[in-house]
Amino acid sequence: MLIRRYPRDFSRRKFLGDAAKGVLATGVLMPLAKAIAATGDISKAYPDELLSIDAYTKGKIKTGDVIDASNVEHVKDLMEPIRYRQILEQGRRLTVVPTTTDVMRTSPWEYIEATLSNAGKARFDDKGDVVAPDGRPWIGGNPFPDPKNGIELFAAQTLSWGRHDASFYAVTMKEVEADGKIKFDYAGGWAELSPVARVVMEPKPYWPGHEDRLRYQSVFFTKPYAFRGTSFLSNWHYDHSRFPDLYGFVPEFRRVRQFPSEQRFEPLLPGLSLYLSDAWAAGDPLHTWSNYRIVGRGPFLAGLSQNWNAEHDNWEHGTHGGKQGQSFWNAAVEMIPEAIIVEAEPTKFPRAPVSKKRVWFDARNQVVVGMVTYDRRGEPYRSFDGAYSLYESGDKRVMDGKHPYWSWTHVTASNLQTGSVTRLEQVRQIENSHFSGANSPEMHETYLTQAALMRLGSS
Repeated sequence: MLIRRYPRDFSRRKFLGDAAKGVLATGVLMPLAKAIAATGDISKAYPDELLSIDAYTKGKIKTGDVIDASNVEHVKDLMEPIRYRQILEQGRRLTVVPTTTDVMRTSPWEYIEATLSNAGKARFDDKGDVVAPDGRPWIGGNPFPDPKNGIELFAAQTLSWGRHDASFYAVTMKEVEADGKIKFDYAGGWAELSPVARVVMEPKPYWPGHEDRLRYQSVFFTKPYAFRGTSFLSNWHYDHSRFPDLYGFVPEFRRVRQFPSEQRFEPLLPGLSLYLSDAWAAGDPLHTWSNYRIVGRGPFLAGLSQNWNAEHDNWEHGTHGGKQGQSFWNAAVEMIPEAIIVEAEPTKFPRAPVSKKRVWFDARNQVVVGMVTYDRRGEPYRSFDGAYSLYESGDKRVMDGKHPYWSWTHVTASNLQTGSVTRLEQVRQIENSHFSGANSPEMHETYLTQAALMRLGSS
């Protein structure tokens, strides 16, 4: 007879016990940060029941199985209620893959190296900005790899969205209505560049003359023709309480104009269930929200690996579910041993349509794996779940310097009150001229200046 060293409810009691004490100590059998620093592997921090969905469900769901309406009850507690309902009522499906234990496969390589080498050096200054030991801006990697509270988790997410020094994403966006029909079909590009906390691009860690900026970020649209050339540029201050400077190019006016940047809860384009505030679950400066608080911990199902479609020349994914088979991405999920749930409230937005957001962070690497926002009545309003991947499959890979590219692959943004779904996907290219990738030295001049907005709008 096999005698289990740790009974099945051991982990649950550990998470509940820590919550009752008001402490956050990631890991169950040993501190997670210690396990990662020692070997780069999380296995020694968690019992088998948190490293294998087979063990967790006692074989009811196994690696390689598809989660659908027939078996989702066995993992109902491993997902937010919205995904559960979509699986049960709308035919959404998820394919289970093994849990990733090697943390070097869960973020860009150099970002993880910087996280490990700079561990323990970050602090908040008197203004609430994240700074290095000398009081200057952060120097690279995750400033709080062993988070002790909700604001540390959100600070790390806000500092570096895509975890590269610079990223360009060729993106397609489709709005699927409740009847299953595609109402809007957009394509465009999203660029972001960090002038501080740089770990790859020279000069590092700071771009001289730009140390007062947290990021430059732009988005532009190439499709459909009616919105071709529409673009927006956000210049973020390093001051975590200041709104970015927001500029936009509207083709009809043939000029760049400045927009009020505190209006961050409006769709970028008609039909999209996507606001500026939603970006990476941290689309606003850190201190424009407050009351960050940890409200839960436990295992979770999310897409962290095997979600790059190497078989398609443009990396496009298939779809399924809904009334016409177009509502949801074909996606792989794995069991995350420990997710940390944080809530926050918008406090510098007097007309915000949301009262709070609830965000799930993967404790292994603190990446966001899910978000639900709530309306002013406290009812669930919109839901976001995405998938990430190392862009490596068999002998196929996309290289980012010396290592395979790591990034997001697709996002499902659901409006719970209208029943519509916005599907976003990172593709290899759009227009045969804009290619997804990281750390290009030309990115600032190509995408992240007002002159670039005009050039993109006129092309």
